[in-house]
Amino acid sequence: MMDKKTFRKICIEKANKKRNVNSYSVDKKINKRLYNYIKEQDASTIMLYIPLRIEVNINSLILRLRREKKIVLVPFMEGESFSLVKYRLPLYIKKFGVKEPKNTNKYQHKIDLAIVPIIGTDRTLRRVGFGKGFYDRFFEKNHQKISNVLFVSREACVASEIVTDAHDVRGCCYVNRKSGVFVK
Repeated sequence: MMDKKTFRKICIEKANKKRNVNSYSVDKKINKRLYNYIKEQDASTIMLYIPLRIEVNINSLILRLRREKKIVLVPFMEGESFSLVKYRLPLYIKKFGVKEPKNTNKYQHKIDLAIVPIIGTDRTLRRVGFGKGFYDRFFEKNHQKISNVLFVSREACVASEIVTDAHDVRGCCYVNRKSGVFVK
């Protein structure tokens, strides 16, 4: 039986191997799927992320949504978790090489859709991330404000057995380079 730590390592290795293989075209295709899903859901307040190199580059999606006057929120690191702030430039490099805007006003209202990067998942559609627990702690405190959670990664990495824990963030769907919007 595989544990989460071993599964995470396998998924990170898989993602790193494919990181530079057509990543621009893969990311463009995934961005289109994400945008279509946002439109389909009629989401106006969207939680996104500022991508690390291993994650789907959604910068063009962020800019498009801002031009359309959507409320775009991104994580602002605070200790062992994060709060959400409106995306605005310039971005500053912080802990773990994560970029983020200055901490201005924390967003405390309803979120129509959270698009969350993952390393992998299992058949329960719970998130396996980098292992720091930031998203788990954030969602534990704020899940009642978030209507819908969509997972995204370049490479599909799905365990055939359950490797996640009950406290791991659960998504409603999963987008990667091979799938459209996979719904559990």
